[in-house]
Amino acid sequence: MKNKIFLFIIILFFIFCFIIFYKGLNNSNIYTPNINNKKDLPIFISKDFYLETEVNSEKIFLDNNFYILNIWASWCVPCRKEHPILMELSRNKSIKLIGLNYRDNLNNAKKFIDELGNPYSQILIDEEGTLAVEFGAYGVPETFIIDKNKKIIKKFIGPLNQKLLKEIKLFLK
Repeated sequence: MKNKIFLFIIILFFIFCFIIFYKGLNNSNIYTPNINNKKDLPIFISKDFYLETEVNSEKIFLDNNFYILNIWASWCVPCRKEHPILMELSRNKSIKLIGLNYRDNLNNAKKFIDELGNPYSQILIDEEGTLAVEFGAYGVPETFIIDKNKKIIKKFIGPLNQKLLKEIKLFLK
């Protein structure tokens, strides 16, 4: 009798473990931030990439245009991978592409742009990485779509690809 009860308890235990593990496999425990909330564009002062003079964000985001702000670095391998997508986006005259060079060596960043081309209408320097944090960035590359009302309407974490390019084009219509 004790053997039957013991066997029954073991079977119940394995069924219980199976259910727990099965539920655990179906639930993702990876944190994914809510990236689709509209957020006001932060007001900031940064250095211009080429002139190394201070630039106020209110002078950059003047026009009633859509903007795409791309955070990148020369040491970032995915940034190199997404660069052709940015070059394609730069041909779209309905947007202005702004680059934010993140915690980078300025000479390496200039070599990166000279080698791959400059898709940006303006590049800003974020030496300390604090400006990227103000935007809510988690790393590089990250891309933000800013609407005509100076609100961040979409954030893309990681490198842009053809699928995301199509999604960006839908926002710009």
